[in-house]
Amino acid sequence: MMKKFIIKTTLFTLLVIGVTACSDEYFDVNTPSGFVQPEELRMSDLLAPIIFRTMEGQRSAELTFGNYVQNFVFQEGGASGESEVGGLWSNIYLYALPNLKVIKEKAAEENAPHYAAVADILTAINIGIATDTWDNIPYSEATLGAGNLFPAFDSQEAIYTDIFALLDNAIAALQVTDDSGISLGREDLIYGGDPDNIDKWLRAAYTLKARYQLHLVNKGITSPNDVLTSIANGFTSNEDDFQMFYDDQNINPWYSSEILARATGNPSRNIASQLVSSMNGDYYPFESGLLSIDPRLPRYASNGGDLEWKGYVSGGAGLAPDGTNANAIFAEGGFYTSIDSPLLLISYAEAMFIKAEASFLANGGTTTSIGSNADAYMAYMEGINASMSKYGVDGTVYMADTSVDVGEAGLMLNHIMKEKYIHNFLNTETFVDLRRYDFSDDVFKGLTIREEENSESDYSGEWFRRANYPTSELNRNRLNVEANQQTPVTSVWWDQ
Repeated sequence: MMKKFIIKTTLFTLLVIGVTACSDEYFDVNTPSGFVQPEELRMSDLLAPIIFRTMEGQRSAELTFGNYVQNFVFQEGGASGESEVGGLWSNIYLYALPNLKVIKEKAAEENAPHYAAVADILTAINIGIATDTWDNIPYSEATLGAGNLFPAFDSQEAIYTDIFALLDNAIAALQVTDDSGISLGREDLIYGGDPDNIDKWLRAAYTLKARYQLHLVNKGITSPNDVLTSIANGFTSNEDDFQMFYDDQNINPWYSSEILARATGNPSRNIASQLVSSMNGDYYPFESGLLSIDPRLPRYASNGGDLEWKGYVSGGAGLAPDGTNANAIFAEGGFYTSIDSPLLLISYAEAMFIKAEASFLANGGTTTSIGSNADAYMAYMEGINASMSKYGVDGTVYMADTSVDVGEAGLMLNHIMKEKYIHNFLNTETFVDLRRYDFSDDVFKGLTIREEENSESDYSGEWFRRANYPTSELNRNRLNVEANQQTPVTSVWWDQ
């Protein structure tokens, strides 16, 4: 797989763009040596740092959400409580949105529709995760700078309208001829090394649109057939995956926070029982006698060579579900925990699971119904196949096992969502999926709420469904924050 160039990332303030001196390698997150005004910058100077901040923002959110959905726990089984997810807010509002606005202005001046389209897609991604995290958020007034230091909050319903408008604009713009002479190069950290990068951005826009449409199906705003229409134009193979690679000089943050931290005796995280029990036969017993674990599990985790794989119960003080000591930790050299591992935002495999779920629902499927049509089943199996290929393992035996190869007549929603849950390890989208289905153990087999030593603690026995607004924003924009603040166990708009 071709490694993407990591572009020298620069820090930005809300009102002034700061840049470092350019060089052949673009990946430096130190304080900038000087500041320049936006008119002194090219769009290519801005794009790489925006992409970097977008992807790092997703990862910073996953530090909380991955615990909520029980991909991992804090060391010795700790469960996350309420959170502000402040790192995500900073990446979006200090670094991404202000500079995306500058790119849009420059693209309009230079009649560069493809650059503008990429900016629209990145804007949709940033406001999408923001609204899914906090519900109502600043957007329409968020980048006015000194013109409005107290931006109003837009409703989540309005934000979703904006997301679809941005993606539709990008889809249209990417299909017109760009005569500006300005093309996406190495500053495009996602597809920059590919000759058909514009086509890949187009397929990404369609796939993202399907993802956001799926969020609104239970709300009745969109239909499963709307999702299927979009995904038909989306990703076509793993080569389309939206991901950003690191290298041996600029190391992957999961490698740093888990592998290096653990090796140096610093706090790190361990793998939760919900993930392990979904992959070791506990929740879905293998029936062929040829498997003991999902072949992807060692790409995520290590168990120290023990015969059994035992994940950590969320809040369970280091114990596995059977009451013995858990043993699953992040794998050194794992797919996401190597020095040069990528951060993955959305993939072809996820696109297939989106298609499978939408097809299942369009065929009248429910959370407990059994059986579907060929489209749902083929997409489900293709998603698994793509996932196995993505993680570099042989899935032949796994896919032939009748616990997985259930046939059209045996397909249930929990089969699709189990595979999506496994594939989307360390992906913030899983927190959306669990909320969409109200943390149902009909859909996510075996799922139980975190254990707590103190049953009288805040929100004991309740699932977290959103983040609190950051204290920094409360201090700056108190009236608007207080008008929109809800408890962290209150559903966001699309989940009501």
